[in-house]
Amino acid sequence: MRRVYNFSAGPAVLPEEVLQEAADEMLDYRGSGMSVMEMSHRGEIFDGIIKEAEQDLRDLMHIPDNYKVLFLQGGASQQFAMIPMNLMKNKVADYIVTGQWAKKAYQEAQKYGKANKIASSEDKTFSYIPDCSDLPVSEDADYVYICENNTIYGTKFKELPNTKGKTLVADVSSCFLSEPVDVTKYGIIYGGVQKNIGPAGMVIVIIREDLITEDVLPGTPTMLTYKTHADNNSLYNTPNSYCIYICGKVFKWLKKMGGLEAMKERNEKKAAILYDFLDNSRLFHGTVEKKDRSLMNVPFVTGNKELDAKFVKEAKAAGLENLKGHRSVGGMRASIYNAMPLEGVEALVAFMKKFEEENL
Repeated sequence: MRRVYNFSAGPAVLPEEVLQEAADEMLDYRGSGMSVMEMSHRGEIFDGIIKEAEQDLRDLMHIPDNYKVLFLQGGASQQFAMIPMNLMKNKVADYIVTGQWAKKAYQEAQKYGKANKIASSEDKTFSYIPDCSDLPVSEDADYVYICENNTIYGTKFKELPNTKGKTLVADVSSCFLSEPVDVTKYGIIYGGVQKNIGPAGMVIVIIREDLITEDVLPGTPTMLTYKTHADNNSLYNTPNSYCIYICGKVFKWLKKMGGLEAMKERNEKKAAILYDFLDNSRLFHGTVEKKDRSLMNVPFVTGNKELDAKFVKEAKAAGLENLKGHRSVGGMRASIYNAMPLEGVEALVAFMKKFEEENL
């Protein structure tokens, strides 16, 4: 077996020991004679799996008792509609647009009410996070929305915006569980799990209980109402049970690694190796303002499209996979999520040094 270093933005690298453990249990989960993907989501065994996964997540993030944890389908993109359907009581919401996913969420919200773009970094190709210390927050806004880590552009909010008392809603798909977080600062914090936590096909929503009501927009489908899922502990219908099982194993792995404080330290060390090289390289350079750099997604370019393509091709041959940048921006991007080992980043930088020497 040959494992490559996978720098994909998602679906992304998962801890090898988690994958091995899942492989060992594939045909027979702990003497049940069944795979987890075969068993009833109403059965006693799976009931234990989902409850333990939720408790481990609560432990990792120190989630208060007045927040619900929901394991939902539809990915993060379905939340672009679900959030306004459930929260837009005044039919007004404010959006801070710092990338493609925040832009899509903003556009989707316009179908359900008045969505105001109160800050944006689109003027410089989303290469920075705008000053959010004194925003023109709408007096009647139901919430303020951000995408906290912008996967495509490699930016990250280092300080949360001043919402002037309004509920903060955040998409944290790319930085989920990468560092400690104060859940109480958010009304909703959610993320697709396929980047840092598990297989594609699920979103985890952490929502304050006062936001879970029957007072939703007229015509909101039963399946898109938070109350439906909160009242049924994410088991209103058949959930993505195998994904929940894998996520639960990743939560255990994170605990074993020392929790989110340890992960932040580990992630800062990995990112520093790559950013330090980029800052001193004669060929490569990063595309993000230093103060707003993500620890998870690192975009970079040579300035020459043909050379970029050559780099991606030769890197792949060297066992460094999925370094091509998003189609909307080009260049390269290294996603170095929790499960990317330090050795993977060191291997990437060593290859970049070699490529630089051969192509200058």
